[in-house]
Amino acid sequence: MLYKKITKAILPVAGLGTRFLPATKAIPKEMLTVVDKPLIQYIVHEAAEAGITDIILVTHSSKNAIENHFDKHYELETELQLRGKEERLIPIQEITPEGVRIVSVRQPEALGLGHAILCAEPVIASDEPFAVLLPDVLMYHSKKGCLAQMVDFYEKVHTSVIALEAVPEDQVEKYGIAAIN
Repeated sequence: MLYKKITKAILPVAGLGTRFLPATKAIPKEMLTVVDKPLIQYIVHEAAEAGITDIILVTHSSKNAIENHFDKHYELETELQLRGKEERLIPIQEITPEGVRIVSVRQPEALGLGHAILCAEPVIASDEPFAVLLPDVLMYHSKKGCLAQMVDFYEKVHTSVIALEAVPEDQVEKYGIAAIN
């Protein structure tokens, strides 16, 4: 049997970000800056490095800043070019990795992570493997990103793969929990 490569990733970004209040009252948590880029930009680049070519943002009407961030801003790019500010233009042009398409679908109401993933169903074939990246989790590995490692493993075993992280028992209510025997 031929196995399909993972080329699509779902990024559920419709949540309210209540754990990060008051910072997320006006700014989506995925747009909070880490050094010089929003968190979600790191996630999209990690996906691209793992071979993902299609990103599906599952959004909410309050998350326009995320979609706007990945839109091309012709006026800004032209202005920076005219002023000879190449050092500022290049990071703007690199927001969306080369060869990556980003589309958005709406989650009409907050019914949890599973529902958010289901909202991406219209843009993913029923037999197509896909990744789910939680864009409020940043994992760093100097050699190979977590998703790239997972994709490599998937290509060996051809079955679902999940990455888990241990959390202190007094914080389990803040996370999705998986029991391991």
